[in-house]
Amino acid sequence: MNRRTFFKKTLWAGVALPDANNLLTSLNAPGLKKADQPFTMKFSPEFGIFADVAGNDPVDQIKWGHDQGFRAWENTMLKDRPVAEQERLSRTLQQLGMEFGQFVGTLTFQEVTFAGRDKSLREKVLQDVRASVDIAKRMHTRFIHNVLGMADPKLPMDFQMANAIELLKRIAAIYEPHGLVMVMESMNHKIDHPGMFLHTIPQAYALAKAVDSPSVKVLFDFYHVQIQEGNLLPTLAYAWDEIAYIQMGDTPGRNEPTSGEINFRNVLQYVHDKGYRGFVGLEHGTSQPGQEGEWATLEAYRLIDPR
Repeated sequence: MNRRTFFKKTLWAGVALPDANNLLTSLNAPGLKKADQPFTMKFSPEFGIFADVAGNDPVDQIKWGHDQGFRAWENTMLKDRPVAEQERLSRTLQQLGMEFGQFVGTLTFQEVTFAGRDKSLREKVLQDVRASVDIAKRMHTRFIHNVLGMADPKLPMDFQMANAIELLKRIAAIYEPHGLVMVMESMNHKIDHPGMFLHTIPQAYALAKAVDSPSVKVLFDFYHVQIQEGNLLPTLAYAWDEIAYIQMGDTPGRNEPTSGEINFRNVLQYVHDKGYRGFVGLEHGTSQPGQEGEWATLEAYRLIDPR
């Protein structure tokens, strides 16, 4: 199971889809069910989103994704996979000319790591960070997503920010010689992650500015930002110079674009017009179960992809 529970699927109605009995035959037939051209945006699916149409084998999912126009992939909990499996995935991506995006290097949803001064917890973070360097090289990626842990309700926020800045500077010193980039994601308090230290984009922006390193940047997840703050485009514009990675999921429900309230066609056009050509991680589920829901999710991405 992923660190989040967004991979459950419920029905998305009103979409004309292939007959379910013919889906697998169509997928394997030459020239059928393949995209005419790659997506404009570097959409990067997570394993599991398209498992019903592509199969459970992650390599099969990557190959299917390539046929559908995806040219990138990501896997949040990649570090939990055996090294041999990581190598297999990386080899497949390289053979297909695809890129790999973010994976998590260190995370906790229980402990005060970045915000506190517990030496053992902070050293464990640094151990995870050092280990993530080898994984990044194995996957030929620059981006490592490190989660900043819980807030300390007994400690003033300014002290917590100072503690986090000190640890982020130590991480930057590890990543900079390798050309790697840590991205940090604000996680909403209102629905999914109450009590997390990093929960707004202005806070993430302030941390990145204070560290002042090319190896510590911001991950802008439209799902979390819409819930916690709203005001998506002005917030995106203000923090633009520190944003290195984007993820998306619609709200409510954390499902595919067009299933909720965010106008992703306008949002992605804005991002594209500003010159962003980086990863757009698809960190969400589908609002409809089974193959029908996954075909509908694929069509949603074709509808919102800037041209």
